Amino acid sequence: MAAAMKRLRRKAAGQPFICQDRGEISLHFGMATVQSRMRVATPDKLVLDYTRSMMAFLLLAAEPRHIVMLGLGGGSLAKYCHAHLPHTRFTALEISPEVIAMRDLFAIPPDDDRLQVLCVDGTAWLHDNPACCDVLMLDGFDADGLPPALCSQTFFDDCAAALQPGGVLASNIWAKDSLRDVLVQRLRQSFGEYVVTFLAEDGENTIALASKQATLPCAAVLHERARQLTPRHAVDLCSSATQLAQALATEANALHEPARL
Repeated sequence: MAAAMKRLRRKAAGQPFICQDRGEISLHFGMATVQSRMRVATPDKLVLDYTRSMMAFLLLAAEPRHIVMLGLGGGSLAKYCHAHLPHTRFTALEISPEVIAMRDLFAIPPDDDRLQVLCVDGTAWLHDNPACCDVLMLDGFDADGLPPALCSQTFFDDCAAALQPGGVLASNIWAKDSLRDVLVQRLRQSFGEYVVTFLAEDGENTIALASKQATLPCAAVLHERARQLTPRHAVDLCSSATQLAQALATEANALHEPARL
């Protein structure tokens, strides 16, 4: 580890801690992986590639009224949405009070009428709050990766129920290929054919988008939406539109591919 790295807060194994290095602060459960990263000079910037890729939901829901996110972490997505979607309410569900206690270190704005951070079990909250949001973002991890409670068919059914008709789910799937495939299948069980997956820029995270009771748009519509949204957003939505269009084409080809004997 570089000598410049300074560990600021370390607790028992499995508990969150932060590191500071070269103008950046990162959140960890262990040194092998980074849960969140912030540039101190630009706290609203999405540093990690998967967070930028998750914002592809804008191509399906450009002006959501209410976003719910399971998992706060360092608040990168919460801060971005708070800064760039001024007419959207954002509710973050975080089970760890230790993570929430770090919100000031990560420059997460205080709660107001547009932003609320709740210390709750997100699975129970979603189950108890059907039809509560237009966009649901899943980015909940612990020291062991994806908790089993966030992998069950019941959980994904509750996610579908939590969305308004036409709502969009955006999920960060960081898991072994075998588990990833199971999770995507469970998403399809809950959302039907309106599920598409693509890799984040660095190729380590799979991003899944699922739409409730709404047909996914064609390539031309995706690119036009990206063109219209680009002046308002600090993420490469044109690249996301290309990825989504390619993923949708792959899905369509797979559906029409004749069975092999």
